[in-house]
Amino acid sequence: MLALAAVGLATIVVAAVRWLIGLEPVAAFIAQYPGTYPLPEGAPVGLPVWLNWSHFFNLLLIALIIRSGLQVRRERKPAAYVTSKRTGHKASITVWLHTSLDVLWVVNGLVFVILLFATGQWMRIVPTSWEVFPHAISAGLQYASLDWPLEDGWVNYNALQQLAYFVTVFVAAPLAIVTGVRMSGWWPRGNERLDRAYPIEWARAVHFPTMLYFVAFIVVHVLLVFTTGALRNLNHMFAAKADDDWVGFAFFAGAMLVVGAAMAAARPAILSPIASLFGKVTAR
Repeated sequence: MLALAAVGLATIVVAAVRWLIGLEPVAAFIAQYPGTYPLPEGAPVGLPVWLNWSHFFNLLLIALIIRSGLQVRRERKPAAYVTSKRTGHKASITVWLHTSLDVLWVVNGLVFVILLFATGQWMRIVPTSWEVFPHAISAGLQYASLDWPLEDGWVNYNALQQLAYFVTVFVAAPLAIVTGVRMSGWWPRGNERLDRAYPIEWARAVHFPTMLYFVAFIVVHVLLVFTTGALRNLNHMFAAKADDDWVGFAFFAGAMLVVGAAMAAARPAILSPIASLFGKVTAR
């Protein structure tokens, strides 16, 4: 029933938007703002290999982070605990895994941002004109009508993509980090003034919705990758090339195998020997 209701609602939305863009003022707006505005002079063309690798590590880590985060939320009787050698903080092995993955994710993100600005790739995902907003509205209308805007991600993302990437990298990711730190064993304990200034309840209220944002972003991102030219897009993201061959798909398939293997390996029997390098592992 829910699936039928969703299909019915989507059909109504598409029909309504198609009627809307058929109106002369809206059609003129889309003609004036087709969805993409020019990048600054000197903007790089194409995606470098380092960005492909960063994308892969982000894919791997965010999948494991979301999975372990959901496990933490529903965990009642942890299989094991880890007491940190550094802080003496004791946490379930699932929390330890989640926090450890977060550290790796932050490191990968810092390398990504540094290289982003060092190579000029930032111009592709950071808005450089107020025209980004009308172009983004236009792109959204085109997506909703299923008459999608022209895609040329090798050269320039459309404005809606640019805003989505900007929010993900420079808003959602920092929010996930600062709220995660507050909820972790890294937070200084016993500092009442600091705790009052940044209550843990605020962090919890923001952290989970931020995770839901990442899930929604990933779902839409994957959907558009496969519906707007899968082979070309996968080559951009995994093979640093603009062709329509199967090389990027092969790399993508390999990446999915790595993610699947990592998911299967993320269980206490395998994690305990690794965790023992950083602290004392004890049974529940």
